[in-house]
Amino acid sequence: MPDLQFEVEGTEVEPFAVSPQLAFKLRVTNPAADEMIHSIALRAQVQIESMRRKYSSQEQAGLRDLFGEPERWGQTLRTLLWTHTSTIVPAFQGSTEVKLLVPCSFDFNVAATKYFAGLTDGEVPVCMQFSGSVFYAHDDGPLQVTPISWDKEVHFRLPVKLWRELMETYYPGMAWLCLERDAFERLYRYKVERGIPTWEQALDSLLRCVEAVVKR
Repeated sequence: MPDLQFEVEGTEVEPFAVSPQLAFKLRVTNPAADEMIHSIALRAQVQIESMRRKYSSQEQAGLRDLFGEPERWGQTLRTLLWTHTSTIVPAFQGSTEVKLLVPCSFDFNVAATKYFAGLTDGEVPVCMQFSGSVFYAHDDGPLQVTPISWDKEVHFRLPVKLWRELMETYYPGMAWLCLERDAFERLYRYKVERGIPTWEQALDSLLRCVEAVVKR
């Protein structure tokens, strides 16, 4: 029965996807060389282990929306679910490398986006927990299927600059904001009624009004 081992050998930006994705180079190894792995229906839960790194004062300020004030981080700092992903690993014996694509959102209503955007540098501790089904055969025996053991996981550190490079590739010089329809329609009316040509100028106009009120 296969006792698969997993290792992340590298990560890069997937340049030609429809939406932002990171490509993880995943090494899959089966120590039993006489077993033919016909395929693997592989699933992965990707988690951010936020407790396993230190944060500068600037990063603490950038993450306040996510974790609250730093003095409360002992209770609020926790592992974050980033995403789920899956792939089909083709036939191999011994070891193979497969590309595991991880979708990345630029929606600031998503906790993972807030987390990455709040960091200035360094690395993000990430854990992948694996599940799925392995289709294999021993020597010339019949095809068999077995689940991936629940304890199969891999820990690695993802450079923050790679996530920034990804977002700059898909949204150069921009940030993405999702609004409820009512808020969008009010902002749209404000923009049209005042003849403001761009959304950026409309938001800047509103912010100047608020700042003027605060200074009084």
